[in-house]
Amino acid sequence: MIDLLQQRQLEVAKEFEFFEDWMERYEHIIELGKELAPIFEADKLDENLIRGCQSRVWLLAVKDDEGNVQFRADSDAIITKGLAALMVRVLNGLTPKEIAQANLWFIEKIGLDAHLSPTRANGLRSMVQQMKHYGIAFQAKV
Repeated sequence: MIDLLQQRQLEVAKEFEFFEDWMERYEHIIELGKELAPIFEADKLDENLIRGCQSRVWLLAVKDDEGNVQFRADSDAIITKGLAALMVRVLNGLTPKEIAQANLWFIEKIGLDAHLSPTRANGLRSMVQQMKHYGIAFQAKV
């Protein structure tokens, strides 16, 4: 049986196959960002900022009643907000262990690693790293 993380990554990979070029993929990423539920202004604190991103990206994580991690994110840059939405879509609602150990192969599969500018690619790595850190931290708080 395929787990939820793998299922979501497959869905994203198939979704991005429909686009013929990177302009269309960027447009899709921007649309994903527009669909991302905004975070409250009160949560846009320095402690919620992801270090290593050129633009400002806020990431919040809480453990729900079932022990799964619920992410919320926002950014002041449209493509970065779309990347955040993509990461939230893939990792939201998983267990801390699943997040901490996630092999996020879809990033390479859809070509994000090769088609983002170096600063955006670095920001995406920082975002992934921060999400995994939340997974590790929530595992420690058993």
